[in-house]
Amino acid sequence: MGKTYFVTGTDTDAGKTFVSVALLHRAKEEGLTTAAIKPVAAGCEETEDGLRNGDALALSEAMTFNLPYPEVNPVAVEPPIAPHIAAEDSDILISAPVLADHCRKTMARNADFTLIEGAGGWRVPLNREEAFSDLPRLLDIPVILVVGMKLGCINHAMLTYEAICRDRLNIAGWVANQIDPEMSRKEDNLETLKQLIKAPFLGYVPWLDDEDQMFACAGLTLPA
Repeated sequence: MGKTYFVTGTDTDAGKTFVSVALLHRAKEEGLTTAAIKPVAAGCEETEDGLRNGDALALSEAMTFNLPYPEVNPVAVEPPIAPHIAAEDSDILISAPVLADHCRKTMARNADFTLIEGAGGWRVPLNREEAFSDLPRLLDIPVILVVGMKLGCINHAMLTYEAICRDRLNIAGWVANQIDPEMSRKEDNLETLKQLIKAPFLGYVPWLDDEDQMFACAGLTLPA
């Protein structure tokens, strides 16, 4: 049976999709079959085929499996705001158990390497009682943490890392993704994070003007 991981980030725009796509490319290079899910996506655009999200489409293009869009992104909402607020405005109820059941169907396809990408950070609400952090707990899968490298990233990374540990979930690895090209002392920040985060370091992704995930994957290793 293949391995499945939940991808979370230190914040919105930490680069979860960018890193997820790079990991999918890396897995493909290693001869693995891949699948990916974006269970909830806000900021979708209306098309002739219905609402579509750029992150979900990027995952679809990167994976080796050919999955229908509703399987990749079962909950799509138009406003680019917090998902639970956008869902309430659209009279949609997002439920962690329902999302978990949906993810299990894709996991049952038995791709060698499957990623489930969250939205925003670890504690982003799904509704008034549940958060995205409930999803990997229900699925009992390990987490990949994407750290957006910018001023303040050490605090954001440690708060997220500690929350995942308190939820008693395994961190399969973490990725440092350079989202601020002008960040001062980035090497020192990276070394500090390597010392503080007690989980495998999967690699550093430098700032890439052309957003070339194929190049980004060169610096990454897959979690064990």
